[in-house]
Amino acid sequence: MTRINAGAFWRLMACIVTVATIASLPIAAEAHVKWFAPYDLTAAPRQPFAIWSNEFGQLALAAVLALWLGSIVETTRFGRSVLIGLDLLTQSFRPRIDVFLRSCLAAFFIALWSRGGIILTPELATNNASVEWLQAGIAAGMFWRPSMAFSGIGIVALYAYGVASYGPFHMLDYPIFLGFAAYCVLRGMRRDVVGTLPGTVVRWSIAITLMWASVEKWAYSEWTFPILDLHPAIALGFSHSFFMTASGMVEFVLAFALIWTPLVRRLSAIILGTTFISAIFEFGKIDAIGHLPIIAALAGIIVEPRSTGRYPRPVWLPVCFVLALIAFVAAYCAAHSWLMPAP
Repeated sequence: MTRINAGAFWRLMACIVTVATIASLPIAAEAHVKWFAPYDLTAAPRQPFAIWSNEFGQLALAAVLALWLGSIVETTRFGRSVLIGLDLLTQSFRPRIDVFLRSCLAAFFIALWSRGGIILTPELATNNASVEWLQAGIAAGMFWRPSMAFSGIGIVALYAYGVASYGPFHMLDYPIFLGFAAYCVLRGMRRDVVGTLPGTVVRWSIAITLMWASVEKWAYSEWTFPILDLHPAIALGFSHSFFMTASGMVEFVLAFALIWTPLVRRLSAIILGTTFISAIFEFGKIDAIGHLPIIAALAGIIVEPRSTGRYPRPVWLPVCFVLALIAFVAAYCAAHSWLMPAP
């Protein structure tokens, strides 16, 4: 077994404590706005050139510099020591992560079944009683590996029902459920996707979901203002508009980090996981249930072992980040234009 010296271990612990402290600040206590405040998807979002202000550009520059620095540190001896330390600290939990994720998904769907009247998330209301029993069946399917595939198909059916009920643009908020569906089907059938492991599919679906959600913070920042009025400590004294721009950028860079190199994505998962957990204390049971599967999936990313595969060099990070930022902002506005009917 690989060993880590005491000095590297304590440097690792200091690193983890630092990122956890940052994530536990009030800025981290954010909930999905559609669950707690009124929203209107028929209203036109802010267009890309309106979003990309000087303030936005400065925050993007700071984000990419921080991410680039982390990517460079990963290539150093210290970065390799941190990765080894993470492997050692999480090795006992690693064999149990599949059971943990399946248990959390089962608990999530049992909660939906018990509450009733919800398709997949709190704002997706329904009067169709069969939805509740489908959710109960999905939860039951998580307890046996062969039946997980049927649970995955059930999640896809719920997503399709959400598209039929609320439209494709609204459901673009939740590609993560398709990631969970793919995970269940692949694990149930003991397959991968062209060499891509089921956990990797979930990781990418989380990243895409959170990057899309961050664009919503910029396109419809006013939706969150009532929440900030009720929870003023979250904004840390900043104006509502600046806080929404900054929090969206933090969310986007952390989500992007999930698809980057091993150390960067694992530290990002630690910060995001602490973020979602801290939000529970501010927003309660709805937030706890709604974010339970993503917290479990982030735990899977944290314990994911190092691999010997080739990864992009740090020099490519700024280019990839800026391209992703432009692509998601443009795609959000274009999707609204194409998929939302005129009011």
